[in-house]
Amino acid sequence: MIIERAKEVLRVEAEAIRSLEERIDENFVRCTELILGCQGKVVVCGVGKSGIIGKKIASTMASTGTPAFFLHPGEGGHGDLGMLDPKDVVLAISNSGESEEFSLVLPLIKRYGIKLLVLTGNPSSSLAKAADVVIDVSVGQEACSFGLVPTASTTASMAMGDALTVAVLEKRGFRREDFARLHPGGSLGKSLLLRVMDLMHVGDEFPKVQRDTLMKEAVVEMTSKRLGVTGVMGPDDHLVGVITDGDLRRGLEQYHDLLERKASEIMTSNPKRIEADALAATALRVMESHAITSLFVFTNPGDTMPVGIVHLHDILKAGVV
Repeated sequence: MIIERAKEVLRVEAEAIRSLEERIDENFVRCTELILGCQGKVVVCGVGKSGIIGKKIASTMASTGTPAFFLHPGEGGHGDLGMLDPKDVVLAISNSGESEEFSLVLPLIKRYGIKLLVLTGNPSSSLAKAADVVIDVSVGQEACSFGLVPTASTTASMAMGDALTVAVLEKRGFRREDFARLHPGGSLGKSLLLRVMDLMHVGDEFPKVQRDTLMKEAVVEMTSKRLGVTGVMGPDDHLVGVITDGDLRRGLEQYHDLLERKASEIMTSNPKRIEADALAATALRVMESHAITSLFVFTNPGDTMPVGIVHLHDILKAGVV
């Protein structure tokens, strides 16, 4: 019984969303045009469950390049109307379209000449009649057994709000990079903003030995810098090779006197590299494709003097995944 009832709720709400498709018309287009042309902010209003949906819509708009905030109509009547500006656009959400709280904000909206966009389940309501553009988000039924609890209606309002937001962001030319700039703390932001230069080891943290350095000293350098690798440098600190933990293991199998050998005898030539301004996510892909854990960092593609080294653990610790 519980499982079947839950499935029925999902079916009712899914049908509520499907029914919205036929209402994507000129009113919807006009809404997107007014939002795109807004010189101020999109002020989203709603009461009760519609208010909760409004907060989500405002948040989604703000995170996708459309300045927006939520204003509760009731609070608006107690001073918060000062947040409104004639350059704004108001997006009001009300299933009934008759919430008393809107009577507090409508006079100022009209006095300022602010465009009023309305998402409502009652296109003939008082709120709808005051609107410049109305989008019908009515549903055939709520998902609860007695048809009163806001369920399908709130789902429909949220879905239409998402449709508006996505239509606007795509028309605006909003990109992944723009989204990342507004979400610097998330993994996406880090993958699109964090660069190799932000994570690389430089100066005394950079492990390096000379070509004729004995391996017993090279091992000390690798151990002290804790990166499991060391660069092998030629004249004027030009990189000529690399010694990794793997090179050590292979050297132990080949030479009984490994520690007395020179670094140039054990090193691997032409180590993998990356530029300092490359994305950290790009460095991660290079490491994964070559099954390595470090990359030497250069300022320009043709340079032979490294400016640092970046390790797999640095990238993973930074949250670039």
